[in-house]
Amino acid sequence: MLDSRYRVDARIAVGGMATVYRALDTRLDRVLALKVMHPALAADAAFVERFIREAKSVARLAHPNVVGVFDQGAQGAYVYLAMEYVEGCTLRDVLRERGALQPRAALDILEPVLAALGAAHRAGFVHRDMKPENVLIGDDGRVKVADFGLVRVMGDVTNSTGTVLGTVSYLAPEQIEHGTSDTRVDVYACGVVLHEMLTGGKPHAGDTPAQVLYLHLNADVPAPSAAVPGLALELDELVAAATARNPEIRPYDAVALLALTREARSRLSDAQLDAVPPKAKPVPEGGPDSRTTVIERVLPPEEPDGAHSSHHAHASHGSHGSEEPTRNTRTPKADGVHRTSRLEMAPPDLPHAAAPRRTARPPRRGLIAAVVAVLLVLGVGTGVWYINSGQFTRVPSLLGQSEQEAKKRLADAGLDVQVSTDFSDTFARGTVMGSDPASRARVRGGGPVTLVVSRGPKVVKVPDLEGATLAEAKRALKQAGLAAGVVSRSFDDGVEQGAVISSDPAAGAEVQPDAGIRLVVSKGSPLEMEDVTGETQEDATARLTDAGLKVRIAPGRVNSPVDAGSVAKQSVAEGRQLARGDTVTLTLSKGPRQVTVPDVEGRKLDEAKKALEDAGFQVSVDRSFPFLDDTVSEQSVAGGDTAPEGSTITIKTKGL
Repeated sequence: MLDSRYRVDARIAVGGMATVYRALDTRLDRVLALKVMHPALAADAAFVERFIREAKSVARLAHPNVVGVFDQGAQGAYVYLAMEYVEGCTLRDVLRERGALQPRAALDILEPVLAALGAAHRAGFVHRDMKPENVLIGDDGRVKVADFGLVRVMGDVTNSTGTVLGTVSYLAPEQIEHGTSDTRVDVYACGVVLHEMLTGGKPHAGDTPAQVLYLHLNADVPAPSAAVPGLALELDELVAAATARNPEIRPYDAVALLALTREARSRLSDAQLDAVPPKAKPVPEGGPDSRTTVIERVLPPEEPDGAHSSHHAHASHGSHGSEEPTRNTRTPKADGVHRTSRLEMAPPDLPHAAAPRRTARPPRRGLIAAVVAVLLVLGVGTGVWYINSGQFTRVPSLLGQSEQEAKKRLADAGLDVQVSTDFSDTFARGTVMGSDPASRARVRGGGPVTLVVSRGPKVVKVPDLEGATLAEAKRALKQAGLAAGVVSRSFDDGVEQGAVISSDPAAGAEVQPDAGIRLVVSKGSPLEMEDVTGETQEDATARLTDAGLKVRIAPGRVNSPVDAGSVAKQSVAEGRQLARGDTVTLTLSKGPRQVTVPDVEGRKLDEAKKALEDAGFQVSVDRSFPFLDDTVSEQSVAGGDTAPEGSTITIKTKGL
């Protein structure tokens, strides 16, 4: 029993930060998943605080495709989360069993995953560890995203510890090179997952994690059709857009990628969606690039002269030398439990000490005695010094400094650091309000020293954000100790496009620190979409551009009654309201489709009309006078000839 409430029944999985169990809530009599942090990590007050804060953030999402969080608590060294239990399997299990998936199945899984991540992104959070192991598929077919343990507030995108959190096969290049994580790293990971679903294999593979990291930095993700010939071009384009190495040209967040996914699906035929790929051999479980890892940030290595095929990455340690990361030598247990791990970096090889030169001339006895006497005096003096002072380190003055400055001063003094937080009306948010031991106190060895960092006052007033840009509003909220929550957009004639219209709670309201503030951002004055179908590409583009819209031409053309090269379809219907700068996609015409005209001479009038209309033609009837018979005697286009689809065929009836 945990916390006198949760009965632990079975272990489900073991990760780098926590173990997950199936448990029964004896109070509410329901089965749930219990995520318990490893006791070694629970000793870190800062880690526990972040674990709890992020759990509260995820609990606010309340999205049908996100695994729900019911409760959070602690009992002794056990810090836990009570979460929704999903009966079923993971996407990794599906790929292990089936290899590659049909495009329809892959998109059916990808779309709810993107919907869940889109809700997190719009709420201001980044998942940072998207992979098939974190996609749950219930027995009822529902898809849910799990394990937001590495989730991060979007405004805090830089990892200052010099490490990268995540799984090497799904890390975006900017995570590896710069340690930054915004919504686009989740977009990149989803592109890799889509590639894996379509081909049955990861796009980058290597014998060591360092090799995989090097490929992420220096090679584009290959097109899925390279591994599975015959896959539609739209799927290649979707994977390429999501996994672009330059984050600036990727979709901004999961919502944008979801829109591209649905657009790509709409352009695929049933045959393309249901294409059966050849069975691909799944990646063996527990491979070197399938674990959630904590690694030193990797920079692109300089290729030595004469080397032409370097496939390993180097870890920078702030010096001219560099080392390869060592492989994890921990043997996985044969208990069927999927594990995550921490990947350590090997220390640099120590230089060999030069062999001392031997002298052929033995020293004199008097000299030896003098040296021994000096060494004895020095040894005794050093021992006295060490007992009284040498084994102790004084804690430097830390009050009022920022958390990063205080950590640096303690590290420079050779002391270990732990962090806790508390509210304060005196000390500014993020500054040190105390330490244990206190400043100037003596600490034996390397500490540790616990910093008490101020969270600011218990109550924070929402700043006035009206009229500020979204970026300015987010900075103001962060400075006030708050976070930007859901951002919605609305038309407003009186507020400039991109500026904040209002906030919820409103300016001046008192809320708790770290609370999420909903923002409504102006889309400016609405623009009404015009009908440009039938116009030439140049005329339609000029009209829409002059109206303040962006124009995109769809790569494919379709048959249409309008002339070839003219606009056949527009992505936004006539009369719909748009914001200045929105994009409208135009599809050009290939011209009318030529259709074979049925032979209707000798048929009854009604039967002939139906045959022509079913073939896609308009029908005009010319009744001879006097009208004696409803049998068709003549048609304007002979049966068996071709005519443009939608054109008019005239039929005549018999007369005198």
